[in-house]
Amino acid sequence: MTEGPRLCGNSWVFQQDNAAVHNARLTKDFFRENNITLLDHPACSPDLNPIENIWGWMAREVYKNDELDRRVKAKQPPSATHLWELLQQSWEELSEEYLISIVESLEYILVSELKIWVF
Repeated sequence: MTEGPRLCGNSWVFQQDNAAVHNARLTKDFFRENNITLLDHPACSPDLNPIENIWGWMAREVYKNDELDRRVKAKQPPSATHLWELLQQSWEELSEEYLISIVESLEYILVSELKIWVF
Protein backbone atom coordinates (compact mmCIF):
# COMPACT_ATOMS: atom_id res chain seq x y z
CA MET A 1 0.00 0.00 0.00
CA THR A 2 2.78 2.40 0.71
CA GLU A 3 3.87 1.82 -2.91
CA GLY A 4 0.65 3.39 -4.24
CA PRO A 5 2.16 6.80 -5.06
CA ARG A 6 5.11 5.20 -6.84
CA LEU A 7 2.89 2.92 -8.91
CA CYS A 8 -0.11 5.20 -9.51
CA GLY A 9 0.96 8.77 -8.81
CA ASN A 10 0.00 10.97 -5.89
CA SER A 11 -3.75 10.99 -6.52
CA TRP A 12 -4.35 7.27 -6.00
CA VAL A 13 -7.17 6.04 -3.74
CA PHE A 14 -7.25 2.74 -1.84
CA GLN A 15 -10.44 0.65 -1.97
CA GLN A 16 -11.62 -1.60 0.83
CA ASP A 17 -14.97 -2.62 2.23
CA ASN A 18 -16.15 -1.66 5.69
CA ALA A 19 -15.40 -5.01 7.33
CA ALA A 20 -14.72 -4.73 11.06
CA VAL A 21 -11.00 -5.47 10.67
CA HIS A 22 -10.70 -2.56 8.25
CA ASN A 23 -12.27 -0.19 10.76
CA ALA A 24 -10.03 -1.14 13.66
CA ARG A 25 -8.15 1.74 15.28
CA LEU A 26 -4.78 0.22 14.33
CA THR A 27 -5.82 -0.01 10.67
CA LYS A 28 -7.18 3.54 10.60
CA ASP A 29 -3.98 4.78 12.26
CA PHE A 30 -1.89 3.07 9.55
CA PHE A 31 -3.83 4.76 6.76
CA ARG A 32 -3.65 8.16 8.44
CA GLU A 33 0.08 7.89 9.28
CA ASN A 34 0.87 6.88 5.68
CA ASN A 35 -1.40 9.55 4.12
CA ILE A 36 -3.46 6.91 2.30
CA THR A 37 -6.75 8.18 0.89
CA LEU A 38 -9.61 5.69 1.19
CA LEU A 39 -12.53 5.34 -1.21
CA ASP A 40 -15.75 6.13 0.64
CA HIS A 41 -17.39 2.70 0.78
CA PRO A 42 -20.94 2.36 2.11
CA ALA A 43 -21.46 -0.10 4.96
CA CYS A 44 -23.46 -3.28 4.29
CA SER A 45 -23.23 -2.87 0.53
CA PRO A 46 -22.55 -5.42 -2.19
CA ASP A 47 -18.90 -6.18 -2.68
CA LEU A 48 -17.56 -3.45 -4.94
CA ASN A 49 -14.08 -4.92 -5.13
CA PRO A 50 -13.55 -7.35 -8.01
CA ILE A 51 -10.52 -8.98 -6.39
CA GLU A 52 -12.83 -10.56 -3.78
CA ASN A 53 -14.47 -12.62 -6.53
CA ILE A 54 -11.06 -13.66 -7.82
CA TRP A 55 -9.90 -14.71 -4.33
CA GLY A 56 -13.08 -16.78 -3.99
CA TRP A 57 -12.42 -18.52 -7.30
CA MET A 58 -8.81 -19.20 -6.31
CA ALA A 59 -9.87 -20.64 -2.94
CA ARG A 60 -12.28 -23.02 -4.66
CA GLU A 61 -9.53 -24.08 -7.08
CA VAL A 62 -7.02 -24.68 -4.30
CA TYR A 63 -9.45 -26.57 -2.08
CA LYS A 64 -10.68 -28.88 -4.81
CA ASN A 65 -7.28 -30.57 -4.51
CA ASP A 66 -8.18 -33.79 -2.64
CA GLU A 67 -4.99 -33.99 -0.58
CA LEU A 68 -5.35 -30.42 0.61
CA ASP A 69 -9.06 -30.89 1.32
CA ARG A 70 -8.33 -33.93 3.55
CA ARG A 71 -5.66 -32.01 5.48
CA VAL A 72 -7.86 -28.97 5.98
CA LYS A 73 -10.76 -31.11 7.21
CA ALA A 74 -8.36 -32.84 9.60
CA LYS A 75 -7.14 -29.39 10.75
CA GLN A 76 -3.65 -30.24 9.49
CA PRO A 77 -3.07 -27.71 6.72
CA PRO A 78 -0.14 -28.26 4.41
CA SER A 79 3.03 -26.21 4.70
CA ALA A 80 2.96 -22.56 3.77
CA THR A 81 5.20 -23.41 0.82
CA HIS A 82 2.74 -26.00 -0.49
CA LEU A 83 -0.19 -23.63 -0.06
CA TRP A 84 1.76 -20.87 -1.85
CA GLU A 85 2.47 -23.21 -4.77
CA LEU A 86 -1.23 -24.10 -5.07
CA LEU A 87 -2.20 -20.42 -4.96
CA GLN A 88 0.32 -19.58 -7.67
CA GLN A 89 -0.98 -22.44 -9.81
CA SER A 90 -4.59 -21.27 -9.47
CA TRP A 91 -3.56 -17.66 -10.24
CA GLU A 92 -1.93 -18.83 -13.48
CA GLU A 93 -5.11 -20.69 -14.43
CA LEU A 94 -7.27 -17.54 -14.28
CA SER A 95 -8.68 -16.94 -17.73
CA GLU A 96 -8.90 -13.54 -19.35
CA GLU A 97 -12.60 -14.20 -20.02
CA TYR A 98 -13.27 -14.73 -16.30
CA LEU A 99 -11.46 -11.51 -15.37
CA ILE A 100 -13.40 -9.55 -17.99
CA SER A 101 -16.70 -10.97 -16.72
CA ILE A 102 -15.85 -9.85 -13.18
CA VAL A 103 -15.08 -6.30 -14.31
CA GLU A 104 -18.16 -6.15 -16.52
CA SER A 105 -20.39 -7.26 -13.63
CA LEU A 106 -19.35 -4.15 -11.73
CA GLU A 107 -21.66 -1.98 -13.85
CA TYR A 108 -24.71 -3.87 -12.57
CA ILE A 109 -23.48 -3.79 -8.96
CA LEU A 110 -22.67 -0.07 -9.08
CA VAL A 111 -26.01 0.86 -10.65
CA SER A 112 -27.85 -1.24 -8.06
CA GLU A 113 -25.84 0.34 -5.25
CA LEU A 114 -26.48 3.84 -6.59
CA LYS A 115 -30.23 3.20 -6.66
CA ILE A 116 -30.16 2.14 -3.01
CA TRP A 117 -28.26 5.21 -1.85
CA VAL A 118 -29.90 7.84 -4.08
CA PHE A 119 -33.54 6.80 -3.91
